[in-house]
Amino acid sequence: MKTLLTGGTVVSMDPAVGDLAHGDVLIEDGVIVEVAERIDAPDAEVIDATDRIVMPGFVDNHRHTWQTAFRGVGADWKFPEWALAMHGTVKPHYQPEDVYIGTLLGRLEALHSGVTTMLDWYHVAQTPEHEDAAVAALRDAPRRSIFCLGAGWGTTDPVDAAIRRVHSQLADDGPVTMALGLRGPEATSMDTVARELELAAELGLRTSLHVDIVGGAVADLHEHRLLRDTTTFVHGNGLSDDELRMLADAGSSLSISPDVELKMGFGNPMTGRALAAGLRPTLSIDDVPSAGGDMFSTMRTAFAVQRGLDGGLHSRDLLTFTTIDAAASCGLDTRTGSLTPGKDADIILLRADDLTVFPVTDPAATIVSAGHPGLIDTVLVAGRVAKRNGELVDVDLAALRTRLIESRNRIAAAAGIPLDGTWHPQPASQ
Repeated sequence: MKTLLTGGTVVSMDPAVGDLAHGDVLIEDGVIVEVAERIDAPDAEVIDATDRIVMPGFVDNHRHTWQTAFRGVGADWKFPEWALAMHGTVKPHYQPEDVYIGTLLGRLEALHSGVTTMLDWYHVAQTPEHEDAAVAALRDAPRRSIFCLGAGWGTTDPVDAAIRRVHSQLADDGPVTMALGLRGPEATSMDTVARELELAAELGLRTSLHVDIVGGAVADLHEHRLLRDTTTFVHGNGLSDDELRMLADAGSSLSISPDVELKMGFGNPMTGRALAAGLRPTLSIDDVPSAGGDMFSTMRTAFAVQRGLDGGLHSRDLLTFTTIDAAASCGLDTRTGSLTPGKDADIILLRADDLTVFPVTDPAATIVSAGHPGLIDTVLVAGRVAKRNGELVDVDLAALRTRLIESRNRIAAAAGIPLDGTWHPQPASQ
C-alpha cells in the first residue's frame, strides 16, 4: 500500500534530507521510502499537501492522561495544592472505567494536536484492573504510545509483579510498548532504585523518573553508579550544573514541562542550562488540570522564557526538542522523529493558509512562534491516517465526551468537591 503526500512545504528535521519549499513524501506499508521535490508514484493514494507544512509528528515523553477529566481545575494551584487534589482527593475514587476514559480522551487530545508518540506516565496505582484499563485505552486510540508504569504516589510497595504482569501483555515493538516509572532516591532507598533498574534492564525497558525541585538526587545516583542512558529525568529544576553534566556524561535524557514548572513554583525551565551542560533537553506536557495539552504552547513558553533569560535558543531548536530529541529519549529515534526514508510514517500536516500563520515565510519559526492545534489538518501514524481535514477518523467524540463528563461528575461527588471553580485545596502546611 502506497501513499503520496504531494506539494507540501517539507520540514524534515533530518539534516541529510533538509527542508523543501515544495516537496513530496512517499509512504509504502507505513514506512517513508522517499522524500524529494517531485516523486512519480501513479499507483499511490494521493494526499494533496498544497498549502500545508509537512513535518514529523511531535513526541511527548511525559504526560499523565488519567487526570484528563479534571482539565483546567488546577490552573491557579501550586505544586502542594495539585498533589493534594489529584493524588489525595480524587485519585482514591477512580474506578477502572474512569482511568480508561480519561486515558483515551487524553491520548486522543494529544493525537488531535499532532502528538504521534506519547509516553503516558501512569501513577494511579490502585488495582491491576486500573492498569489494564489504561493499557486498553492506549490500544483503542490510533497511536504510538508508551505505557510508563510506576508505583503509586508515595507508596513503598514492590512493583515487580505489576511490571512483569503488564509487560507480558505488550509486545516490545508494538504500537503500545512499556517503560518503568522509577520512584527515585527522594521517595525510596537506593537499594530499591537499584532493584527497579535491574528489573528494567532484565525486561529491556527504558525508565523515567520525576526529580524534585531540591537538588542532590542525581549526585546520589551518580555516587551509587545508578545513572543510565535509558533513563529520562523529568523536571529537574533543582539540579546543579554538575548534576546536569553527570546526566550528559551518562547519556540520560531530561524532560522539561515549562508551563507546569513555572506555574507550580518549580522555577525556570532548565532548557538553557541543560544545553550548556551538553544535555539535549526535551519538552513534555505533564498534566492538563494545570496546563494546555499541546506542544505548540509548550514550545512557545520554553522559547520565550529562555530568550528572556539569556537570548538563547532558536526556533528550530524547539522543533528538535519535540521531535527527534524526544524520540531518542524514548529509544525510538531510529523509527520516528524525522521524515527520514526507512522510518515509520509518523507525519502531521499543518495548514499554512490559515490566517493565524499566513503568509508562512519561515516554516520552523512560524510553527514555534504562532502554531496552535487548530492548524493540524492531517495526522498519520505509521502511515495510517488518524486525522483528516481537521477531524479524527473513526472516533465517536460525542459518546466519549459524555462518558468523560459522567466520570468527572461521579468522582467529584464521591470526593465531595465543587465543580464551579471554587475548589481550592488547602495543604496542611498552609
